Amino acid sequence: MAGLVVLDTNVLIAGLRSSQGASFALLEMIGEGLIEIGLSVPLVLEYEAVAKRQARELGLNFQDIDDLLDYLCKVGHHHSIYYLWRPVLRDPRDDMVLELAVESGIELILTHNIKDFPDAARFGVRAITPRDYLADIRKRQRRK
Repeated sequence: MAGLVVLDTNVLIAGLRSSQGASFALLEMIGEGLIEIGLSVPLVLEYEAVAKRQARELGLNFQDIDDLLDYLCKVGHHHSIYYLWRPVLRDPRDDMVLELAVESGIELILTHNIKDFPDAARFGVRAITPRDYLADIRKRQRRK
């Protein structure tokens, strides 16, 4: 069964930047149906803005990014945000990620910036790095 998570934008960008790290492994797991992602319109728009701003550095063109986002929208779980919890965190873009997790009942935010989500636990949400998430998955697989 696939785990349902919210990907912070920095995880998506890290996965596009290098095929060597945990972020890329997570993107591959989405393609294999091993994890599922929660999405909202504001989060997808942020993915697009950041990826297109860094397209040259990522070695991608705008069509590549559009294709990736179309795929994520196809396989992701879409959630509308009706209640804004803001401000909870220092960065409104991080609030947007937390709001998606809270609204959708997703318990995990995958991020490279754990320190940006200090109050997530009070909403029943845990921020975890891609590396730690993969380690947890491997640990569970060894127990089976």
